[in-house]
Amino acid sequence: MSSASTPAPQDHRPAVATHAVSVAVTTLWVGPDSPRPVDAPIVADRPDPVAWLAALDAHADEDESGDGRLGLHGRVESQLLEGEPVTVVGSDDSGRWAQVVAPWQHSPKDDRGYPGWVPAAHLRPAPTDGSSRVPAPEVAAGLPELDESDHPAVVLARRHLGLPYLWCGISPLGFDCSGLVLHSWRQFGLVVARDAYAQADTSEPVALEAVQSGDLYFFARPGRRVHHVGIVVRPGRMVHASETGGILVEEDLPADRLATLVAAGRLPHP
Repeated sequence: MSSASTPAPQDHRPAVATHAVSVAVTTLWVGPDSPRPVDAPIVADRPDPVAWLAALDAHADEDESGDGRLGLHGRVESQLLEGEPVTVVGSDDSGRWAQVVAPWQHSPKDDRGYPGWVPAAHLRPAPTDGSSRVPAPEVAAGLPELDESDHPAVVLARRHLGLPYLWCGISPLGFDCSGLVLHSWRQFGLVVARDAYAQADTSEPVALEAVQSGDLYFFARPGRRVHHVGIVVRPGRMVHASETGGILVEEDLPADRLATLVAAGRLPHP
C-alpha cells in the first residue's frame, strides 16, 4: 500500500498553533493527575502505545474503577497524532505537563479547539515562520476500487473492522465511535467536531428515511444528549466503533440501536 501526505485540515477559526505533536500518538488527559500507574507506557517521554494497550487488556474484565480500557472513562478526553498542531495555554507546576487546545478537533468546550493535558515531552515548537499550519502526518493513501454505492468514508472505516474499541481513540490503534468519524474525515483533509453530540449539532440534518452512504446515524437515550454515532453504509446499516460490542463492526441496526436512533446528519466531503 502506498503512502502520501494528507492535505492539512482546513480550520477557519482564529487559532495560532504554538506546538505540534512530536510522537506517533499521545493521549489528551482530563488533568495531570488523570493517568493511572497502568498508563505509564503512554505518558512516558517516549510513549509506547502498543505496550500501553497490552497493559490495559491484561485487565480486560475490570469495570470503570479498574485498570482496563473501561477505566479510561472520566480520565481521557481524546488523542492527538504526530504533526497535529496544538496551542499551549498553560502548564502544571512541574512543567512536565502542558495544557493545550487542539484546533483540528472542534469542540463546544473551547472555541480554539479540544482542550486537555499532554506530557510536554510529546510536543515540539511550531514553525517560526508565522504559519499556524503544521503538516499533517502521513497516512495510508489509495482506496480500493469503490462500489458505486459506497461513500469513501465507509471504505476508510471498513479498513479497521474488528479493531478493539478504545475510549477516546482516534488512531488505527483503536477508535471510539466519534473518533472513527474524526479520523475518516481527516483523511479528506477536513476538520470536524470531536464528540458524537457535537458532530450531531454541527452536521447538516438529514431525514432518517433519506440517509445515504456516508451520512451519520446519531443515538441518544430519552432526555439525554447524543452518545453514539455510526457511519451509514446504506439505510438501516452502519459501520461503527461499538463499546458494547468491543470492536469496530459493520452491521444492520439491531433492536437496541433502533430504539435509540434519534437523528441523522451529513458532514462535508470533497
